[in-house]
Amino acid sequence: MDIILYIIMTLLGFVGSFFSGLLGIGGAIINFPLLLYVPSSLGLAQFTAKEVASISMFQVFFASLAGIIAFRQKSNQTAVIHRGLVVYMGSSILMGSLIGGFGSRFLNEDAINIIYGTLSVIAVVLMLVPNRGKQQLNINEITFNKLIAVTSAFIVGIVSGVVGAGGAFILIPIMLTVLKIPTRTTIASSLAIVFVSAIGGVIGKLSAGSIPIWPTVFVVLGSLIGAPIGSRISSKINVKYLRYGLVVLLIFTAIKVWSSILQ
Repeated sequence: MDIILYIIMTLLGFVGSFFSGLLGIGGAIINFPLLLYVPSSLGLAQFTAKEVASISMFQVFFASLAGIIAFRQKSNQTAVIHRGLVVYMGSSILMGSLIGGFGSRFLNEDAINIIYGTLSVIAVVLMLVPNRGKQQLNINEITFNKLIAVTSAFIVGIVSGVVGAGGAFILIPIMLTVLKIPTRTTIASSLAIVFVSAIGGVIGKLSAGSIPIWPTVFVVLGSLIGAPIGSRISSKINVKYLRYGLVVLLIFTAIKVWSSILQ
């Protein structure tokens, strides 16, 4: 039974991190419902929302790290990480995720699920906003509103730290539609920001406890495989179609989470 569980956990980690590299997200928005419902529906394990949040945060940490490395190793340099964005938004989201990760110990299961369900709905709405990002510019020509960047990253960091997410599924629409960052720079930079966020989230989850060690290890293993593959494929597929595919997945996720909450 344990072997089957570990195989399933590896596959779930692979799926979440594949989308991490593909779309520049941490993958927790996908992995949270998968980890919460798939093992239990197969009769393999029953993880609590707090345990799932902890596993997801570790998955986000390693998936985003693997995705960053894969982006930097690309022969074409179309996906460039903007250091200014990472410094401003990364430091702010780190503080927020530390607070959220530590504060999650004071929340019950229903509160965490409600926060996650709310994030899913917000993510759907933001992902449906038309992409008005700039055409790809030279990295040194990109400018952005630092106050909006810092404030939005801090708020996203708090709520993502609670549910064990990196927050990129909300940050990406903000970077595209509010800060007007070019799409390819947004995808590459968001992974770096998510990685910084995950550092704070991991520290917060370690302090809060509720970490299933071996399931987490196998989810991380799947993450290290999936993220580089997703990163390579992302340069060959139209991002617009991937975004709408993610929207459909988020809609089903939100429906599943809210149906469980209302029951």
